[in-house]
Amino acid sequence: MKTTSRSWRLLLLATAVLAIAALGVAGCGGSGTTDAGGVPAPAISGFTPQPMAADTILGAGASFPAPLYMKWGSDYNGVSGVKLNYQSIGSGGGIAAIEAKTVDFGASDAPLEQAELEANGLAQFPMVVGGVVLVVNLDGVADGQLKLTSDLLAGIYMGTITTWNDPAIAKVNPGVTLPATKIYVVHRSDGSGTTWILTHYLTDAAGSVWTAGADKEIAWPVGVGGKGNEGVAASVQQLSGSIGYVEYAYAKQTGMTTAQLQNKDGQWVKPSIASFSSAASNADWKASLPSMYMVLVNQPGADSWPITGASFILMQKDQADAARGKAALEFFNWGYTNGADAATALDYVPIPADVYKLAQDQVWPTITVSGTPVWP
Repeated sequence: MKTTSRSWRLLLLATAVLAIAALGVAGCGGSGTTDAGGVPAPAISGFTPQPMAADTILGAGASFPAPLYMKWGSDYNGVSGVKLNYQSIGSGGGIAAIEAKTVDFGASDAPLEQAELEANGLAQFPMVVGGVVLVVNLDGVADGQLKLTSDLLAGIYMGTITTWNDPAIAKVNPGVTLPATKIYVVHRSDGSGTTWILTHYLTDAAGSVWTAGADKEIAWPVGVGGKGNEGVAASVQQLSGSIGYVEYAYAKQTGMTTAQLQNKDGQWVKPSIASFSSAASNADWKASLPSMYMVLVNQPGADSWPITGASFILMQKDQADAARGKAALEFFNWGYTNGADAATALDYVPIPADVYKLAQDQVWPTITVSGTPVWP
């Protein structure tokens, strides 16, 4: 079974990389699409407008959950005949696409607060939980061998720690041979929920060192950019002495070298489903209503991975077509109730049943046509 699961992961990752490359070319021109009201929609970087076919659900956004959504889309098509067309263009692109009404749903790892949801007529709910991990390309350093504190990571991304054998790094890595070479920093170049999660962690855990802010896009003090989790992973793999951050599945499924982190309780932890679950278990989702806005970084717990985050779905509350709105929610319901095994196999944490019941009971009824809920 492991071989089959790994093959699926590698296939999905390869598909995502090819999709990003194709979208990058297509996105160079203007979009000639219109939204549901016939108004020309704004061009969105990397986004290729698609026709609203009756048998296809259109989505766009975060690259963080893209491998899972591709797997779910394939499985769901097999049982329903409905296709999923999901474009992995980054959380910023997903938000822009759903605001422009050019997709049935947007996906973002950076949740929107209630005021922003209301201003754009959007409903939001979590779909899956995962972890952001640090990946390095260092000769002689094995997976999980390098240790980093939040202050060290902040210093590296601020550009104040510039070599791998810096005394501050060496101090927490006794017995590890660190090269006397430059640290090449790789970060996201697009509007990214993965960046949002990382920078919120750095702000929360290393605020005295990290002064560059927390958002989907920031003015990076140092480094080179890569588009999507796929682009960052590819850059780190190609550049010796580099460090980057990606969603865990991209690291694990491509055999990249990850670092340990010291968590809020002072414990050294490695990224894993168990450490992501530990962090997510502390969340109070009831208190997050009605927006379901949740930040999972730097959670307490001896086993908690400190850079954990949820990935969210965004939909228009006022739907133009009841059938399309219901079809999207039917797909998400299938993912909640039938997709847990696929999520775990691809190294994500499924949303707990009590949390998706909150979403279905409290958020989904606000998605309507002329005031009538499209679900159930």
